[in-house]
Amino acid sequence: MHETTKHDVQDRRQGLGESLWIDEVQQERMTVSVGPHHPSTHGVLRLILELDGETITDAEAEIGFLHTGIEKHAEHLTWQQAITVLDRMDYLSPLSNNLGYVLAVEKLLGVEPPRRAQYVRVLLTELQRIASHLVWLATHALDLGAQSIYFYGFDMREGILDIFEEVSGARMNPSYFRVGGLAQDVTPGFVRMVDAYLRAFPRRMGELRAILDENPIWLARVRRTGAVTPEQALAWGLTGPNLRACGVGYDVRKAFPYSAYQEFDFEVPLGEHGDVYDRYLVRMAEMEQSARIARQALDGLPEGRYRVEDPKLSLPPKEEVRRSMEALIHHFKLVSYGFDVPAGEVYQAVESPRGEIGFYVVSDGGNRPMRVRVRPPSFYNTQAIPLIIRGHLVADMVAIIASIDPVFGEVDR
Repeated sequence: MHETTKHDVQDRRQGLGESLWIDEVQQERMTVSVGPHHPSTHGVLRLILELDGETITDAEAEIGFLHTGIEKHAEHLTWQQAITVLDRMDYLSPLSNNLGYVLAVEKLLGVEPPRRAQYVRVLLTELQRIASHLVWLATHALDLGAQSIYFYGFDMREGILDIFEEVSGARMNPSYFRVGGLAQDVTPGFVRMVDAYLRAFPRRMGELRAILDENPIWLARVRRTGAVTPEQALAWGLTGPNLRACGVGYDVRKAFPYSAYQEFDFEVPLGEHGDVYDRYLVRMAEMEQSARIARQALDGLPEGRYRVEDPKLSLPPKEEVRRSMEALIHHFKLVSYGFDVPAGEVYQAVESPRGEIGFYVVSDGGNRPMRVRVRPPSFYNTQAIPLIIRGHLVADMVAIIASIDPVFGEVDR
């Protein structure tokens, strides 16, 4: 095989002309399709990369592989039934989806759930935040070669899913929140299970930090990689940990408190550089703050009702249905028809593990939503990926994408 020598290059330059040779070299780019990939094989993201060697010069994101028309599905269900499909928008944080939607409907109805229901909602959504961040951490670290973290993270998440199963009967999509309160009161073993988990949590978090916080291989992969400025983050519409890692202290729970969050003492962790390492530190600190909120909610859990005592909104107790014709009529009406919601429109945002998730809900006065539109934080996270990874190496792309959103944690497989 003939090897290219220095004289060959000089001869070619003389034949083509210096400028033509330089243009040809500069135009040699490789286009690579990354994805669509997903642990469940149906794909959530595809990236089309233009490479100069191993450097990403341009990128385009293709999304929508998981689009199932959930918003339109919700518009063909009654107000309570829509909770079950909105659960599935984010299978890592279904209770956050539930909470934002029921708060929007309750605002249209002008009702406020009992304080016991509000505290249980806060407690469970903060546990949900921890569970979601644990999946993010497990897959993110695994992508960079830290295999033990994967097992640690999913083991810790199992304890939270056990709690969800205890109160709702389901682990992944509990559909536990209802317009007006909760589907049912917490079980007798609920307090004991949550207390045991929160007692063990600091030690388990210490184990995770001991593996990664000062790991030289981990630090070399994540520090000063994929940095985002505060101005860029705001311009791209980033929220949640990705925004706070840039030093912008916006958190819906603090800015627009809902569901009694104003009664809890917690901090909003911030980063300094907006890089992969800061996104890691912010999420780790958020898990600790979520445990702090959950402990306050558990210790201060009020007694009393777990849903509004309005027979036109809440199902009557079973024992009452057996002995009261009026209760039976209300039960039949709620199950077969639901309830009407006064005409109007509302926007309600909550702080999900991925950022601000907002529900724009419109009622025409009927028994089902006329319009449901969701502001999905992951959509804004995704649109920023091509801008963040440009100029980085392909190897760094893996770390950057995995740091942005938990669903992208295995995009390189």
